[in-house]
Amino acid sequence: MHLVLTSDTHLPKRAKTLPDELLDAISRADAVIHAGDWVDEATLDLFEARSRRFAGVYGNNDGPPLRARLPEVAYAELGGVRFAVVHETGPARGREERCAARFPDVDVLVFGHSHIPWDTTAPGGPRLLNPGSPTDRRRQPYFTYATAEAGRGRLTDVRFHRLPRR
Repeated sequence: MHLVLTSDTHLPKRAKTLPDELLDAISRADAVIHAGDWVDEATLDLFEARSRRFAGVYGNNDGPPLRARLPEVAYAELGGVRFAVVHETGPARGREERCAARFPDVDVLVFGHSHIPWDTTAPGGPRLLNPGSPTDRRRQPYFTYATAEAGRGRLTDVRFHRLPRR
């Protein structure tokens, strides 16, 4: 199962549109995960229309209309892999331990907020993935999203895709 992971799209505040490469990837994916900070409902509508299967949450920049449509935490099983999705996990220091305690029954936690790609595994699990942001850079020279393969209970081939400057 081919997955696209993204977060922190911040439309239309940080960009007017999503990168074509990301939109094409969403259309080809078996499932799409978005870890919050949409900012506008039109972006959520676009993701839902293009995605075969979708899991997403609201972020700290998302107002009442998005919070009415999305949970704070989402759970999905994709390819036998148990996912949780949340926007914010707190400071980088101690993140693995905090997330392992908060999400003991998942294999992978997808999160956002920092806009900085992250891929680590907490002692005893779960794997923590932040796909970065396709529209807003923080402390890095590039925009990103991620892809992965989920099957037979394993997540493999995790890749961070750098997008050109806009």
